[in-house]
Amino acid sequence: MKKILIHARHEDYEYLKPLLQDYQHIDVNEKEYVRIILYVPDAGINEAIELLREPLDMRYKETLLEVSSPDFVISSSLSRAEKNINSSEKTPVEKLLDSAKDYIKIDYWSISLTAIAGLIALIGLFLGNVAIIIGAMLLSPILGPIHSFTIYAALGKTNEAIRSLRVLIILLGSVFIVSAIAAYLLTLFMLIVPSSSFFITITPEIISRTVSSPIYIIMAILLGIASIIALTRGAAEFIAGVAIAAALLPPTVVAGIALVMLPDSLAGSALLVLDNVIGLIAGALIATLIIGIAPRKSGDTKIAKKFIQRTSILIAFLIIVLSVMSYSF
Repeated sequence: MKKILIHARHEDYEYLKPLLQDYQHIDVNEKEYVRIILYVPDAGINEAIELLREPLDMRYKETLLEVSSPDFVISSSLSRAEKNINSSEKTPVEKLLDSAKDYIKIDYWSISLTAIAGLIALIGLFLGNVAIIIGAMLLSPILGPIHSFTIYAALGKTNEAIRSLRVLIILLGSVFIVSAIAAYLLTLFMLIVPSSSFFITITPEIISRTVSSPIYIIMAILLGIASIIALTRGAAEFIAGVAIAAALLPPTVVAGIALVMLPDSLAGSALLVLDNVIGLIAGALIATLIIGIAPRKSGDTKIAKKFIQRTSILIAFLIIVLSVMSYSF
């Protein structure tokens, strides 16, 4: 059950009042506005917001629309209304935008955290310790920009979607650069202290991520679909984040290692990273279509449709190219 609080100007309230007849609501006349409180079943929240927002002039400071989740609501009429709605719950568009806005700008703390996660993954890869690699995935905030890109793309906010991709590239770039530098320093340490070579071992965990295959694209698409569905259905973000990090963090670290220690395998490891990035974005976009995330305004709907169509064509082309290249490495 969701609680909607509306502050409407008296002029807007005249147009809003007829729309409130289908909802259980309380109206309180204030000096500069009318305060309206109503309760809506979870599954009907998107429809309610679209309907009730229309007559509100959001340019005025008095105008407000707030959605919250009360701990519990006891009402027989609301219980009946909730039973009569068969559709599944949808996350409000505003909530999705709020969760995505932090990933369209450069956050140096996120870059630092991602770089640290990359170093931890590097240690785990050299030790062949899966537990350490998983621990690194828990730290990595790589899910955010992918989630942000797909939400903004589905809502027709192309500039924000592109900025989200830029953040993703910067995060992955930081992992790659830090891993390459760390691998180079380790090779120098090996030359200075030859007896330390037992620590610097190219483990199967590293070798397995230097080979690309079309199956990785399929896996990434499924992960992308699952992660977005999980997030929009209220699953813990870290669970979806680990799934995304599993596909991106270790392969990017291995690409940095390969640049220094395994130059012959650099192309294969880099291709694996691209496979996973494109697959995750493709899967996330598919998930937004499955869930039905869409703009509220018709003008934004046209922009979103065109942007998604162009992005889908580009992704399909890249998947074909990457699949062909995978057979060469």
